[in-house]
Amino acid sequence: MDKLIKHTEDKMKRTVEAVAADFSTVRTGRATPALLDRVRVDYYGQEMPINQLATISIPESRLIVIQPWDKSVISAIEKAILTSDLNLTPNSDGTIIRLAIPALTEERRGELTKLVHKMAEDGRIAIRNVRRDTNSSIDAMEKKESLSEDEVRRGKQEVQDLTDKYVRKIDEAAEARTEEIMEV
Repeated sequence: MDKLIKHTEDKMKRTVEAVAADFSTVRTGRATPALLDRVRVDYYGQEMPINQLATISIPESRLIVIQPWDKSVISAIEKAILTSDLNLTPNSDGTIIRLAIPALTEERRGELTKLVHKMAEDGRIAIRNVRRDTNSSIDAMEKKESLSEDEVRRGKQEVQDLTDKYVRKIDEAAEARTEEIMEV
C-alpha cells in the first residue's frame, strides 16, 4: 500500500511539473526564452528546438535575441517563428534574429487567461485520473490480498489528501501565471 501511495504521489508531482512547464510557454508581457520552447525548426530534415540551434538571450524586458551557431539556419528559424502560434515577427540582419515582444492588448490578455485556465483544468483532470487509477488498484488489492476495510479507507483517504494537495498546487500556479499576464 505504501509503495502504491508513493507511486501515486510521484505521478501527481510529474503532472504538476508538466502543467507548470505548459504555463511557461504562455506569453506574458515580458520576454522569456521559454516562449520558444514549442517552436521547432526544420534543420536538414529534422525537427529541432531553437535552443539546440542557437543562443537565446534577453537583453531587454521586451526583446529576445536569437544568435544561430550556423548562419545558414537563420531563414529556417524565421520561418518556424512565423508559422508558430506566437504571433511574433522576426527581424533579421543576417547574423542574429530579434523578436520584439509587443505589449499585450486587454483582449489578448483575456484570451491568454482563458488558455491558462484550460491548461490548469487539464492538469486537474490528469490528477483526478491518477486518483481514480490508484483507487481502482486499492480495490483490486482489497479483493486479491484481503485488505481490511480500515486499510482501504485509510489508503483512499491518503490518495484524496494527495489529490487535494496537488490540485491546490496547480491552482496556485495558474493564479500566479494569470497575475503575470494581467500585469500591465
